[in-house]
Amino acid sequence: MLRQVLSITGKVLIGAGVLLLLFTAYQIWGTALQESQSQTALRNTLVGETNSGETQQALAEASAPDRLPTGPPTTAPTTGAPSEGEPIGGIRIPAIGINQIFVEGTNTGDLRKGPGHYTGTPLPGQAGNAAIAGHRTTYGHPFYDLDSVKVGDPIVITTLQGIFVYDALDSRVVSPNDTSVISNVAANWLTLTTCNPRFSASTRLIVHAKLVHSQLFPNSGLPGGTDFASVSDNLAGDSSVEVTQTVLWGLLLVAVGAGVGYAAWRYRRHRWVIYGVGTLGVLAILWFFFGAVSPLLPASF
Repeated sequence: MLRQVLSITGKVLIGAGVLLLLFTAYQIWGTALQESQSQTALRNTLVGETNSGETQQALAEASAPDRLPTGPPTTAPTTGAPSEGEPIGGIRIPAIGINQIFVEGTNTGDLRKGPGHYTGTPLPGQAGNAAIAGHRTTYGHPFYDLDSVKVGDPIVITTLQGIFVYDALDSRVVSPNDTSVISNVAANWLTLTTCNPRFSASTRLIVHAKLVHSQLFPNSGLPGGTDFASVSDNLAGDSSVEVTQTVLWGLLLVAVGAGVGYAAWRYRRHRWVIYGVGTLGVLAILWFFFGAVSPLLPASF
């Protein structure tokens, strides 16, 4: 009896370990794949949102260092922000190799697509303190090396309004509840936030930058848009999720796993074929199950 208990316990522990390893792989590589696909779609959407050939060319070439503006820091007209989850523009930080499309909003779904603009702060290029958050360990970890940004490093923002070059001013670590870092200021600032340290959400790493050069596009406006809302009351965004979906995927996973085990026991002569086909099905369900579980974890960028 004791031997059977130990055998079952050992199998459960091995299974739990394998599940944990697969979940870790999903968090690092699976979420990165999803973010990469979202980035491609967002980039195509952004370029397609303007009928101006000059603007389209500028958006396409904004990643070239020799295309950066050198003119005075002219701010863009104030406009409403796009709808949540919609692309606003590109953010490029040459010093750490970042070239991403950022979207409106910092909620769970928004940051899965790429860096997100804090709703309620000015849009990049406009007067005030524009703020952008980004993941540091999952979903492509765009801000993984944000701690390596040094004073004076350029941060290039390209929107449908123009190209805006900010120079980094400083960096510091604050509490996740310290929203003073994204409060509006009289100067033309850009604030970047991410979790700190890596693989943790205990604090936030903040980088402030100041607008130094800009080039406005003709008819510099943004499509659609809504009025500015109030600024978030924390630096983690909204992590509200649908628990029911996670439970349903979990039940389906258990049911399929049990079905595969029973079929392999019932038809022993073909058990390896059953295990092979069943494993593919289980892995497919695991992909969706892990995607539902991720938002339930403590908020982290």
